[in-house]
Amino acid sequence: MTGASGPVSPDRRRFLTAGAAVLGAAASAQLWLPATARATETPLPDGVFSLGVTSGDPLPDGIVLWTRLAPDPLNGGGMPDTTVSVEWEIAEDERFRKPVRRGVAQARPELGHSVHVDVRRLRPGRTYWYRFRAGGQLSPTGRTRTAPHPHSSGGRLRMALASCQNWQHGYFTPYADMLAQDPDFVLFVGDYIYESRPSATALRRHEGTDEPYTLVQYRNRYAQYRTDPDLAAMHANAPWVVTFDDHEVDNDFAGEIPQDPDKQPHDAFVARLTAAYQAFYEHMPVRASAIPNGPHIQMYRRLEFGRLARLSVLDTRQYRSDQATSQEGAQDPSLTMLGAEQREWLIDGLRHSPARWNMIGSQIMMAETDLKVGEGKIWYYDAWDGYQAERNALMGELKHVRNPVVFTGDRHLTMISDLKEDYADPDSAVVGAEFVGTSISSNGDQDQDAFHREWDPRVPDNPHWKLLDAHRGYHLFDIRRDGIDAQVRIVDTVRQPTATPSTLARLRVEAGQPGVEVV
Repeated sequence: MTGASGPVSPDRRRFLTAGAAVLGAAASAQLWLPATARATETPLPDGVFSLGVTSGDPLPDGIVLWTRLAPDPLNGGGMPDTTVSVEWEIAEDERFRKPVRRGVAQARPELGHSVHVDVRRLRPGRTYWYRFRAGGQLSPTGRTRTAPHPHSSGGRLRMALASCQNWQHGYFTPYADMLAQDPDFVLFVGDYIYESRPSATALRRHEGTDEPYTLVQYRNRYAQYRTDPDLAAMHANAPWVVTFDDHEVDNDFAGEIPQDPDKQPHDAFVARLTAAYQAFYEHMPVRASAIPNGPHIQMYRRLEFGRLARLSVLDTRQYRSDQATSQEGAQDPSLTMLGAEQREWLIDGLRHSPARWNMIGSQIMMAETDLKVGEGKIWYYDAWDGYQAERNALMGELKHVRNPVVFTGDRHLTMISDLKEDYADPDSAVVGAEFVGTSISSNGDQDQDAFHREWDPRVPDNPHWKLLDAHRGYHLFDIRRDGIDAQVRIVDTVRQPTATPSTLARLRVEAGQPGVEVV
């Protein structure tokens, strides 16, 4: 699975320019199904594909194709309360002269008229183009890619790591640079939306009048985020692997416990969870296994990229114990981040992995954060620091795992670290590497001098930290058998619709040598 390197070709540039454009005006000339097989025409409002298209969870022979019909996206969607037939097609070329699969899916009102097509019988390691049609309207064209052949062990896998995109804090300008870097897939590890109420002083104000609590309110919030043009273009040009953190529901929630249980009774919060998880499913390119069952959703899963990489995507919200509030509480051996079943699934998948690289997508930071300068420790309880016993046991497991690398979000900063067997012992073994990706827009354009005045004094107490920074952006990884080359890609601002990107730092993880080094 090889991403482009160097300059973007003229053909590729034309596709990047045109790929996110709605092609509805040409729909009447591109009815690709014969009349006998064509879906029944339903009169629909204009602009049903306002939320664009995306794909996700690549397999060697399959991919999920997604869209949602929403002509009035910020007001519930604007669709009639009926099931609508949606044609789909996937081809080997962007002009659709070499179609390989086509069919009809049903966009149902009970799922927000979202469409999730799990296409199979595709070829491994191949680029495909896809599109949808409904009511005489044609969607934007999407571009996607299948995973390598199961026995493939060479080549390069290019992955982008993203998280934390707060609409009110800025434009999603890092995605414009990500698009130009042409990753094979995007790993998004949480905080796709923010549930915060609209702010009169925000750069871009949230829709609505309050936090979302109902299904329609969550749908409106997702729809608003999907209207960001850079996000929409990135969605249309590579498959995404997604999971959620807290802001897709409620800040700092744990299991069925809200941030403020005195203000959100249990039954009310369960109803909120149910709405939030359904809206998440409706807007993400995930398989039917993720259709929620009330206040529960199956999100942890494993993806294989040949023998080169295995990716275990975690769910660190649904099964966790409530956060500790003290040092003593954080060391309680009964506390869990993953729950027994997910923990066993993760460890089993790591122990028996055939892959060269064992990658973990974890919403929250795994390495230690000691916030106290000098003697003693103050931990960051919402992260793995608040679940010391389980984290330490996992570090012990990683000693026996081939090339473990953890990819994380949540912190709104770049924090790249060695993973240590025992953080109480500075001389303990390094067992892996962790990349905490910075935010797409959350925290806006930070004062870098103020950030370093606050954080640099903590570096001596955290010798496992290799790089700290507070610019907005994302991380880019080129994964090969001999090592992972990482770039911290940043932008100069998220306060304007366009920005200037640059590489802040380059890092390297060598195969067979746990840890990470700045190049």
